[in-house]
Amino acid sequence: MSTEIAMLLDLIDEAFDRRSWHGTNLRGSVRGLSVREAVWRPRPGRHNIWEITVHAAYWKYAVHRRLTGGKRGSFPLTGSDWFERSDPTGRKRWQADLTLLAEQHRALRDAIARLTPSDLRKTIPRGSTATGMLIRGIAAHDLYHAGQIQLLKRLMGRSPR
Repeated sequence: MSTEIAMLLDLIDEAFDRRSWHGTNLRGSVRGLSVREAVWRPRPGRHNIWEITVHAAYWKYAVHRRLTGGKRGSFPLTGSDWFERSDPTGRKRWQADLTLLAEQHRALRDAIARLTPSDLRKTIPRGSTATGMLIRGIAAHDLYHAGQIQLLKRLMGRSPR
């Protein structure tokens, strides 16, 4: 594996579930949350942690699909981008969505591992973004939402880890 690809894999892993200097990553930000905490909203009409978690899974899928040329509409859940989650008794569904997030990360990681350094400079078909930029962007997306989740935890009175 090339150094460039290995660095991108390190980048997305640090943003998702590996130790890094910046603090809590996406997976760490949702670790240990109860379903009641996951559905808490700072006010009506705002997203909760659970919705942000599924949104992150969706965008991992979307980047994977763009890298592989996969078929639109193949995400395991019906819909796109934001998915309403508000059932405070939905512990099994919350756990299933956390599993979905991890599965989408693994699929994305596998797709990136199959790339070559020259692929990173190519523009995604039917798009205007280079492959390398898209991959760096999904890592930034994970970190953005990890920070957002940490803030929501603080707002609900839970001390972020």
